[in-house]
Amino acid sequence: MRDWLIHIKRGEYASLQTQIREALVSAILDRKLDRSEPIPSTRKMAKSLSVSRNTVVLAYQGLLDDGYLLAKERSGYYVSDKAIEDTVAKPRAAKAGLAPLKTELDWAERMKQRPAMLENSVKPADWQDYSYPFIYGQVDHNLFPLAEWRDCNRQALGKKWFGAWTNDTWSADDPLLVEQIRRRILPRRGIMAADDEILVTLGAQNALFLLTSLLVDRATTVAMEDPGYPDARNMFRLATDQVKLVPVDEKGIVVGPQLDDADVVFATPSHQFPTTVTMPLERRMALLKKASEKNFIIIEDDYEFETNYVNEPCPALKSLDDEGRVVYVGSLSKTLFPGLRIGFMVGPKALIAEARALRRLMVRHAPNNNQRTVALFLSLGHHDTLIRRLHKAYRSRWEIMGKALESYFPSSTRIPSFGGTSFWVKGPAKLDSEAAARAAAAKSIIIEPGRVNFGTAQPPRNYFRLAFSSIDEKKIEAGVKLLAETIKTDL
Repeated sequence: MRDWLIHIKRGEYASLQTQIREALVSAILDRKLDRSEPIPSTRKMAKSLSVSRNTVVLAYQGLLDDGYLLAKERSGYYVSDKAIEDTVAKPRAAKAGLAPLKTELDWAERMKQRPAMLENSVKPADWQDYSYPFIYGQVDHNLFPLAEWRDCNRQALGKKWFGAWTNDTWSADDPLLVEQIRRRILPRRGIMAADDEILVTLGAQNALFLLTSLLVDRATTVAMEDPGYPDARNMFRLATDQVKLVPVDEKGIVVGPQLDDADVVFATPSHQFPTTVTMPLERRMALLKKASEKNFIIIEDDYEFETNYVNEPCPALKSLDDEGRVVYVGSLSKTLFPGLRIGFMVGPKALIAEARALRRLMVRHAPNNNQRTVALFLSLGHHDTLIRRLHKAYRSRWEIMGKALESYFPSSTRIPSFGGTSFWVKGPAKLDSEAAARAAAAKSIIIEPGRVNFGTAQPPRNYFRLAFSSIDEKKIEAGVKLLAETIKTDL
């Protein structure tokens, strides 16, 4: 608090003494000053404002007289407890005899876009405190190789690579990470790419925003899955009013006349979000054929690509693309941890060059220390070991949850053939999954209502998602049973 400074304007409507008084009263009534710490001394305040100490002394004395401050011998000036009793607003002009407040600026009127008005998924920050956290997108800390990650981090931050993580690399990515993505990750999806066809991003979310900014304007028609990824839908709707919602069947996005006038198609073919269906090879080829015939671009979000532990992996759509129409988006969030925010996109050189330039304007590049740590984690084989560990754990949880759902919610879900980390559940027709989520939360259960994944005006309300990536497998059956009882008795 001793370093707290204020700003005054010489030649303003009020004297310097009045401006000092007004700034202090404002801070006191707005509860911005800690009562346990002294405010700046008169000498320090005078020096910082380049005014005479007598001006500050007079301002402080007036506040002492009015009860805003109190003086403690050999300690300094403090905010008086009496000054902020029963204060809930900003009655500065009425209480302190100060100049009238200016009318606050209407920021809503100035906004060109209102992303805060869009509906998003809402998840409790304290999810780890719940007994049955069927929450999507989080990790089980017990499965993460913390010692190996620390070792990679220690190496990355060592003297050997000091320049690699301390330097501003402007728009460039860590070459070691790009190499690992190109050599270790992409070949598993059947993708061959050059270094200049890969861009490291701050997660898949950042990649999707970059692509939306580059490929979508008010005249662009975007087609996407419904139900589908709500954040992608929100990005598209900020950029264009022409967002077409295309139904999803047991083979993924339906390839039909609804795609004929699209400029961009967004799809999650390997593991559809949120229904978990996998697009078979014949549907993928049909989608690529349609893209060629109707001249549209495909954004392939290959989320959870490393969590296929059930069937042989189907090649990514990008690997089947002979015309350069598919832009591939991937992320390491589901295998490492979501807080890392490291993802990547793969596309034609011209597109990646523009995305790199746009990313530079936004964030320059992903943090170099994180990039180098991930690169080492991949190169030393720790990521491969982690994937095998996750596959074993997730396979067991997948089987347990599948059996539990069949017992307590019979015929409510399609068993994900891909694997992944969640089940998409269709509850009874009259179920309101948001009410069910509130009732479940009261029993220390987290479920995720499905309505937000639908973009239609009247979406079905009886769908919800149960994820198992962050819950102990011993709790799954009991949690599903308690959820079924809660829905039956409380709703």
